[in-house]
Amino acid sequence: MITMRYLVRSALYLLLSMASVAAFAASSASPVHVWEKQEITLTAAKAFPNPYTDVKVWVDLAGPNFKKRVYGFWDGDRIFRVRVVATEPGQWTWTSGSSPSDDGLSGKTGSFTAIAWTESEKEENPLRRGFIQATANGHALQFADGSPYLIEGDTWWSFGTFHYPWFDDDNPRPMGPQAGFKDYVRFRRSQGFNLVSILLSFPAWGHDGKPATIITQKDGHSVVVRGAWVDKAVEFSAQNLRSASEAYRNAPAKEEYNEGGRPFLFPGKVPGYEDVYPNVERINPAFFKYVDRKVDYLNEHGFVVFMEALRRDQTEAWKQFYPWPDSYARYVEYMYARYGANNTILSPVHLDLNPVAMSASDILPAINMVYKEYGPPPFGNLVTTNTQPSTLVMWKQPGMDSTFLTLHQIGNLPREHGSYFFLTDEFFAKPTLPAFNGEGYYSGRTGINGHGAAGGSQDDSRYVRSAMYGSFLSGGLGGFLYGSEAIWGADIEAGFPVKMWDAFQWDAANYMKHLRTFAMSQGDRYQELVPNFDLVTPSRTQDVIGFDGWAYAAETSERDFMLVYFEKGAYFKHGDMPVERTFPAVGPIPNIPGDGITTVRGLIANAAYDAQWFDPRKGAWQDVGTGTLKTNLSGWVAIPPPPSDDDWGMRLLLRK
Repeated sequence: MITMRYLVRSALYLLLSMASVAAFAASSASPVHVWEKQEITLTAAKAFPNPYTDVKVWVDLAGPNFKKRVYGFWDGDRIFRVRVVATEPGQWTWTSGSSPSDDGLSGKTGSFTAIAWTESEKEENPLRRGFIQATANGHALQFADGSPYLIEGDTWWSFGTFHYPWFDDDNPRPMGPQAGFKDYVRFRRSQGFNLVSILLSFPAWGHDGKPATIITQKDGHSVVVRGAWVDKAVEFSAQNLRSASEAYRNAPAKEEYNEGGRPFLFPGKVPGYEDVYPNVERINPAFFKYVDRKVDYLNEHGFVVFMEALRRDQTEAWKQFYPWPDSYARYVEYMYARYGANNTILSPVHLDLNPVAMSASDILPAINMVYKEYGPPPFGNLVTTNTQPSTLVMWKQPGMDSTFLTLHQIGNLPREHGSYFFLTDEFFAKPTLPAFNGEGYYSGRTGINGHGAAGGSQDDSRYVRSAMYGSFLSGGLGGFLYGSEAIWGADIEAGFPVKMWDAFQWDAANYMKHLRTFAMSQGDRYQELVPNFDLVTPSRTQDVIGFDGWAYAAETSERDFMLVYFEKGAYFKHGDMPVERTFPAVGPIPNIPGDGITTVRGLIANAAYDAQWFDPRKGAWQDVGTGTLKTNLSGWVAIPPPPSDDDWGMRLLLRK
C-alpha cells in the first residue's frame, strides 16, 4: 500500500525538482564536462491524449567525432526531455525535432562547449573517464579513455523502490532499520564496489489481496500475470520442494513502489486483473523521477548502474493483452532515452530463466524493433541481459539476430563451479565480446542442492571467492557481480528472519576488492589472459555441484604471465616433491604432470618464473618458496604446497 508519507514526499520532491532541474538554454555560456549528463528540456505547444505513445522527440547532436540522433522521452504534462553527454571536448550543437511536428518541440537549436576533466578530478570519480566499453581485443572492459575497468558489483534489484529509502540530507545512519539508500552506497563504496545492478520497474507487484503468482486464461491457454517475489521467507529444500513451491506461489506479493507511485497507471486491460496488471501504454513519469536521483547519485559516487528494463514474469501478459512487440519496444526505448546519458550498462529484459511460454525468441522481435526504429544507444552503452545459463546460449542460437548484445554474461542457474564453463564458452565465441558472471553464488544461500552456507560464515565467504576467482580465470575478464540473500530481494518485511541491513554486513563482501588486486597486479595485462584450466593438473574432481576442489588458470599467449586459483582442497600432494629421473647420454626425463603433486604446465621450457602466492582473504602477495620456480624441458613445474589448506591464488611471471 502506498502511504500518505510517500505521497507527501512525492509532492515536495516534484516541486523541488521542477525548480532545480538545469536545462540548456539556446546557447550555454558556461562550459560543461565531457561524460557528464546534460538535459535539454522542451515544452510541447499542444496537448496530446497520451504523450508517451503519441509523440517522438529527438535532437540531432553534433560534436567532435560525433553526429547522431538522440531520442528523448515524455516527463509529465507537456514536458519532454532529451539527455545527452559530450564524448569529447569541444563545441557541440543540437537541433530538435518531433513526430508529429510541434512548435514547442521541433526546430529548437542550441550549443554548448565541453571541457575535459583533470586527472585529479578523474581520481576523485573514475566514471569521469567515460562510459564502459570493450577493450580492443574484445575480452575485457575499459573506460572510454582506455583505463581498465573491472566489474566489482552488487545486486540491488529493488533499488528504485521504497526498500532503499531516500533522505535529502547526507547524515550517515547506522546499518539497520533506519539506514537509507545513501548509507548503503557509502558502505559498499568503502568495500571497493563500483557497480550496482537494478531492475527498473515491477509493474504488477503489490499488496492487492491476491497471491504472488497469478495465472489467467486466454484463448484456452494459460498466461502468467505475475510471478512475484513474496513478502515473507519460504524455506526450500530437496525434501519439501513441492510444498514449498506451493506456499511461495500463494504468499502475498512483495510491494514495489516509490514516492512517485507505480511505474504505469491503472486500470489495466487484463480481464479480472485490471487492478493488478497496469496499463503498460500509460507510463507514470513520477515513478521514474525518483529513480533518476538514485542513478545520478550512484554515478556521482563512482558506481556504474547495470539497469534491466523488466523481470521476465511481466512479459507474458504484456504480449497477450497489449500490442506486441510495439508497446514493449516503446518501453525499452523509454529506458534507453531516460538513462542512456548516465554511465549505465543496459538490458532490455531480465531473463534469468528462459521459459517456454515467453522465451528469448519471443522477446527478441521487440528488442530488434527498438534498434530498427531508434538505433543502438547513441553514447555507446553496452547492452546485455541477465540470463540462464549464458547469453551465448540464450541469444545466439541459429537464426537469432541478436546484434543488440554487446556484453556477455552467465547467471542464475546453475551457480556452482561447474557453471564457470559457460564463461569459457563465451570467451572463445565469435564475435568476441567481454563477459562476466552476473549471478553466481549468492552469499547466505542454502538452496535445494545443499551446497550453500550461512551468511557471514567462513564457508560462505570461500564460496563467494570461488565464484569470483573461478569465473574470472574461466574467461570472465569483465568482472564479477556479487549477490546476497536478503539483499537481492530487499528483504525488510517482518516475515524475513534475516533483513537486508544485516546481510549488507556479511563478511563475504569484504573480499570483493581483492579481485582487482589479483587481476591488476600487472596493470592491464590481465586483459590478454586466455583461460585454460588444464594448465593446472590435476584441476578437477567429479563434484560439479560445489565450490571446493577445483583449480583454474589463464595465461597470455606469450606464456610469460599466468594467474592461477586453487579452491580449498584443489592442491594435491602425495608424498615428497618428485625428483626427475636422469639417464646416461639422455639427461633428465620429466615426470608426468600431476603425478603425485599439483603441476602447472604450458610454460616456456627451462625458464625461471617469479612465483608468488596470493591470499584472497587479505589481498596480499607472498613468495612461493624462494620466489622463483624453474620449469623443466617440457615446460612444466611442480608447485610447492600453499601456505595453508584454504583457497589460494598464484602468479607466475617470466623472469627476463
